[in-house]
Amino acid sequence: MGWLSAGDGYEVALVEGRVAARATSGRAAGRQLKSLPKAVREHPETDRLRRFGEWLDRHAVACVAQVDAWMVSSLPVPTGLLARLWPDEAWQSALRDLAVVGDDPDEVGFLRDATDAGELRVVNLDGETVRLSPRTVTLPHPVLLPDLEDLREFAAELGVTQRVEQIHRATWLRPAGLAETVTEIREFAGGRYDSRFGLAARATALGYRVSGGYATCRVRDAGRGVEAAVWIGEPYWDGDTETGGLTWSDEEGRAVRPSRVGPVAWSEGMRMAAALYAGRRIEKGEDA
Repeated sequence: MGWLSAGDGYEVALVEGRVAARATSGRAAGRQLKSLPKAVREHPETDRLRRFGEWLDRHAVACVAQVDAWMVSSLPVPTGLLARLWPDEAWQSALRDLAVVGDDPDEVGFLRDATDAGELRVVNLDGETVRLSPRTVTLPHPVLLPDLEDLREFAAELGVTQRVEQIHRATWLRPAGLAETVTEIREFAGGRYDSRFGLAARATALGYRVSGGYATCRVRDAGRGVEAAVWIGEPYWDGDTETGGLTWSDEEGRAVRPSRVGPVAWSEGMRMAAALYAGRRIEKGEDA
């Protein structure tokens, strides 16, 4: 980003997300200053840059949230859309190195580039950079990725880092032979908190929605909307509380038995329940 005039003798610019100043005259001409002089701090151009920097921060967070939503629900994303988004550094940072799948569901690669022509460049599991131009791609939820452990090892060899947690996302598989009579999962029930407010605050900080007495997360699994919910206590309860059972419901609010929950909804529900349980109060003498 270029330097902008900020009164006599100074220019300002955004440097690594913060407003920086440099002198345009005198012995320090062209040199970036360690701090903003008072005249620069109060200049309108500095205020505009500061507000622009704050917008860029919000934009980066929104990009990560949107890509995470695509990934969690394994939604098909038009290749042309990725190509249009790629020049934006915030979108590129959120998308780069995500595992993508094109027309062949067995061919997985790490996204490295998207061209103006709508062509994607990915590194496949043979370590080769290949070009893909399918109409849409998916950013699969890790529970749907074949040979996930091999993919994780290969990613480590490549030095892959992901802004959106995908291949190293904690996953759970539904136990085989789960009885039809089971209505809730209590593996992470009983996590005690000093207050319901503290439990609700942890849920919100982790990105989950708090509605009534529940922490919830919504995903699309096999084309249908499913909501996982963990009981966290009555909204206005002042005393201590504890995590309850994990349940699922469909888009109409009807209960879905755990034995019929899809792999993504199961994994994301268990991930939420485990994360809430992990913040519990550890009693003295208990193995933490």
